[in-house]
Amino acid sequence: MEDTIYLLVKVRIKTSYPNIHDAIAELQTETVYSVSSTENVEVTATELIQLKTKK
Repeated sequence: MEDTIYLLVKVRIKTSYPNIHDAIAELQTETVYSVSSTENVEVTATELIQLKTKK
C-alpha cells in the first residue's frame, strides 16, 4: 500500500529577531532533517512544507 502521511514537529525557540516570522523563515531554509525507512516501511519521498509567513 502507498499513502501520504504528515509528521508534525514541535520546535521551541529563543531568538534575537524582533519578528518571529524572520526566525521561522531562517529555520525553514536552514533545517536539515532525515526520515529513514524501516524494515516494514519504505520512505519514498520527503518534503519540508514551508509555512507562509507575513513580511
